[in-house]
Amino acid sequence: MSYYKIENLEQYFKHYKKSIREPRKFWGKIAEENFVWYQVWDKVFEFDMEESKFQWFVNGKLNIVKNCIDRHLAKRGDKPAIIFEPNNPEEEAQTITYNDLYNRVCKMANVLKDQGVKKGDRVCIYLPMIPDLAISMLACARIGAIHSVIFAGFSASAISKRVNDCGCKFVITSDGSFRGNKTIPLKPIVDEALESCPEVEKVLLVNRTGADVNMQEGRDLWLAPLLEEANSNHVAQVMDAEDPLFILYTSGSTGAPKGMVHTTAGYMVQTAYSFRNVFDYKEEDIFWCTADCGWITGHSYIIYGPLLNGATTVMFEGVPSYPTPSRFWDIIDKYKVTQFYTAPTAIRSLMTEDYSYVNNHDLSSLRVIGSVGEPINEEAWHWYNDHVGKKRCPIVDTWWQTETGSILVSPLPFITPTKPTYATLPLPGIQAVLMDEKRNEIEDNQIDGSLCVKFPWPSMARTIWGNHERYQETYFSQFPGKYFTGDGALRDEVGYYRITGRADDVVIVSGHNLGTAPIEDAINEHHAVAESAVVGYKHDIKGNALYGFITLKVEGETRDRENLRKEINQYISSHIGPIAKLDKIQFVESLPKTRSGKIMRRILRSISNGETKEFGDISTLINPEVIDSIINGKI
Repeated sequence: MSYYKIENLEQYFKHYKKSIREPRKFWGKIAEENFVWYQVWDKVFEFDMEESKFQWFVNGKLNIVKNCIDRHLAKRGDKPAIIFEPNNPEEEAQTITYNDLYNRVCKMANVLKDQGVKKGDRVCIYLPMIPDLAISMLACARIGAIHSVIFAGFSASAISKRVNDCGCKFVITSDGSFRGNKTIPLKPIVDEALESCPEVEKVLLVNRTGADVNMQEGRDLWLAPLLEEANSNHVAQVMDAEDPLFILYTSGSTGAPKGMVHTTAGYMVQTAYSFRNVFDYKEEDIFWCTADCGWITGHSYIIYGPLLNGATTVMFEGVPSYPTPSRFWDIIDKYKVTQFYTAPTAIRSLMTEDYSYVNNHDLSSLRVIGSVGEPINEEAWHWYNDHVGKKRCPIVDTWWQTETGSILVSPLPFITPTKPTYATLPLPGIQAVLMDEKRNEIEDNQIDGSLCVKFPWPSMARTIWGNHERYQETYFSQFPGKYFTGDGALRDEVGYYRITGRADDVVIVSGHNLGTAPIEDAINEHHAVAESAVVGYKHDIKGNALYGFITLKVEGETRDRENLRKEINQYISSHIGPIAKLDKIQFVESLPKTRSGKIMRRILRSISNGETKEFGDISTLINPEVIDSIINGKI
C-alpha cells in the first residue's frame, strides 16, 4: 500500500491509524518512495520534548531543488512549471517549463556563488510576485544558502530588523513593483533599510518597472547582465536533512518578529504530501494559490508543494480588484485553473461586488476550492460554494500556521464530508488534541479548548533563529510535552475541528467561555455589516465583556447607529444566546490587518482596554494608519 495518496474515507482512517501507531514506518515509506536522496537516513526521527529539539530523517542527504526540478526533466521537461500572470492583463504572461526553470535556477545559483554566497549564508529576498522571486528562492536552496523572503510591502524599518536578526549579507530586490494601478518604488526602501544593516555586502537588482534608481558602487549590481553571462548548469549542493532551508518571520505580540526556521527534508516530505492530498492533485491540473511568497502559504503552496509534485503552479503579481473585481475569475477562465486557494478576506471583499463579475465567467474547470489564513465565516463559505464552486467543488477549509510548515487539519476533497466553518479532520501524522484550563486533555466531543499537537510532525519549525529559548517558551511551555498552537478550537460530535480564534480570543464572560469567531459569524450575517472583529476587555462586574469593531457595507453607512447596534445584538442573541451580546460596539472605517489578510486582534484588544501606545510589532500591518482613527473614533 502506498501512503502518499489517499483515495477514499476508509483509506484515510487506515492511513491515519498507521501514522499514529507506526509513525516511523508511515513517514519513512512516504519519504523513501517519493523523493530522491543522495543518502538515506539512519533514523526517521528523534526528539527531546523537554528541550524542544526535533530531527527528521536523521543524517539523510538530499537537495530539495533536485526534487523540485531535476528529477522531473526526463518526463516533464516541456510541461509548464510556473505560469506567471502579471499585474497588468495587457502585459504578456510567461509560461516557464521545467526545462526553462532548470536553466534559470542554475544560472541564478551560479550568479549567487560568483558573488560570494556560500552554503549556510542568509539571503534576504525583497521582491514582488514575479518569477525572479521563485527563481531566487530555488537558487538559494540549490546552493545551500538560507533564504528569508520579506514581503515586498514592508517598511524600511521592518526590513532592517529582519536583515539584522538573521545576519544577512546578501539582498535580492527590484527597482520597483506594480500593484493595481500603482507603481511602487522598492529600491529606495531597501536603501533606507540598509543604512542600519552594516553586514550587507551585495544587493542584486531586478529591473521590473524601469525606474531610475541609485546604485551604490561596490554593493549594488543589476542581475540581468550577470544572468546573461552565467552558466546554465549547476550541480545541486548536498544538504543534510536538518540543514536550514529558510527563515520566515512572523510577528510576535511583543518585541521583535520571530524568525521561524524550517529545515530541508521534513519540510519537503510533508509539504509535498499535503499538497497532493488536500488539493487532490492530478497530472494535468493547473493549480493557483493567490498568496504572496512573503508568507508561508506562498512558500509551501505556490513554490515547494506544487513543484515537488511536478505540478503547474500559477503565480499572480496583481490584486483581485484590478483592473476590475473580475480579475480572479478572468484568470481561472483564462488558464482553466483546476484548484483555487485563497483567503476568506479576499472572498468577503469579492462578495460585496456585483454577482455578474463572477457569474459571467466559465469556472467549469474548477474541481477543488480552498480557504487559508483564518477561519472562514459561514456566509462567506456559502457564497464561495454557491458562486465559485457552483455547489460541485468541495471547499478545503485548511488550518495551519507559519510554524507548522504545511497544512495540518483539512477536509480531503471528494473524501471528507464538509461542514461550513469546520476544518474537519487532522491529516495523517497529526495528533491534534484539545486541552482544558487545568492542562488536562479533553476526551469528549462537543467541547472547546486550546488546540495542541502532542507528537512531532516532519514540517514543523525547528526553532526561532538565534533564540531557542523563545521558541520553547512560546510553543512548548504552556502545555508541557505538547506544541501549543495558540488557537482555540471546538470539536463537534463526530470529531471535526472548528478553529474558534486565537486562544486569547476565547473570552470568559461571567464564567462562560465564548469563542469570538462564532460571534463574528453572527454579526457578519447582518445585511449592513461588511466585517467584524470581537475582543474581550476588562469589566468590573463580568470579569470580561465583549467589544465589537465593525465595518459597514455601503447600505449600512446611512443607517441610524443606535438601531444598528440593537439589531446586531439581536442577531447575536438569536444565533448564540444573550450571554454573547456585545457591551460595546464601535463602527470603524477599516480593521487593522496584516498583509496576509488577518485581522490583528491584539491591537483591538489593547484599544478596548484603554491602552493606546504600546502595540508590539506592527510591521506586518498593511494599514497602520487605521490604529489612530480607531483610537480617536467614538462608540
